[in-house]
Amino acid sequence: MTEPAFPLLRTALCDVLGCDVPILLAGMGGVSRWELAAAVGRAGGYPMLGMVREPTSLIEAEVQALRAATDRPFAVNLIPSATDPGLLDSQISCCLDLGVGAFTFFWDVVPEAVARVRAAGCLVLHQVGTLQAARAAEAAGADVLIAQGIEAGGHVHGRMGAFALAADILAQTRLPVVVSGGIVDGRGLAAALAMGAAGVQCGTAFLATDESFAHYDHKRRLVAASGADTVLTDVFVLNWPRGAAVRVLRNSVTEALGEQLLGHDPETLPREAIAWDGDAPRLRFSTDSPLRSTTGDLEAMALYAGQGAGRVTGVVPARDRLRGMAQQATDLLARFQTGARMEGAGHGRP
Repeated sequence: MTEPAFPLLRTALCDVLGCDVPILLAGMGGVSRWELAAAVGRAGGYPMLGMVREPTSLIEAEVQALRAATDRPFAVNLIPSATDPGLLDSQISCCLDLGVGAFTFFWDVVPEAVARVRAAGCLVLHQVGTLQAARAAEAAGADVLIAQGIEAGGHVHGRMGAFALAADILAQTRLPVVVSGGIVDGRGLAAALAMGAAGVQCGTAFLATDESFAHYDHKRRLVAASGADTVLTDVFVLNWPRGAAVRVLRNSVTEALGEQLLGHDPETLPREAIAWDGDAPRLRFSTDSPLRSTTGDLEAMALYAGQGAGRVTGVVPARDRLRGMAQQATDLLARFQTGARMEGAGHGRP
């Protein structure tokens, strides 16, 4: 069972996805695992499992654990253009065999991947960073578009602000649009719904929760930071295509770059292990972020955070973060509605 819904927040997207409130958990690789996804789903939101480049054994274990924790619907997040084609094929096959009903894709639009899961009857949510990518995703058969702005933490595809991009996509496509980037509280949710978007997607807000699989040092750094403490850089690019920029907290690696935050070629970067997850090395300049299971030089790893970091001031249960966001948005929208009614009544006076 889930808690009572917030009726002022309900959009048509809630019916499509099977959630109570249009707050989506970003499919953060390594961080959005079953425990966080289950907490978001039980609180009424829509969770995504971050399974980027993960082996099928982990996907199977995570899906089964999530289903054991809740019967709420969810999506699995995969990145076709950043995954070896053979592994991607196995990942999709694994998900389909498990009866996964929805996928989230990101970065370059790969029509074959969209068509394959659509043919199996699955929903497709596609995160995009440009209007061109939004049109391509719509043409490929996506059901929902997630407009990611430059404010977002993690991998950032475009260079426009989230709300400006969302407005363009709303004007030029017919699909439901979710706003993502810098949204950590009810103000952002209320603003998104007021502009006609179908909901919001949040990563940073849920990284700093008890249930996220991020390392506590990452969470601690995030809640102590402001949005100005984040930078956009492509130095953490190993495992991804050249030019794939990320928004991270400043650390010793970014500070050593000075003003040269962009323009790094992964072929020229050294492969030096600085941390480990069990026996698996984590390389300096890789896209890996520190997880609960990671040991080593965590400070020098990619510490993902969006520009909303300054309004995330503590590590709390995911339920509390989501419900607080929903309540704040409800209060704001109710205030707007009351003001509009009063203004209308005033205009009706002789």
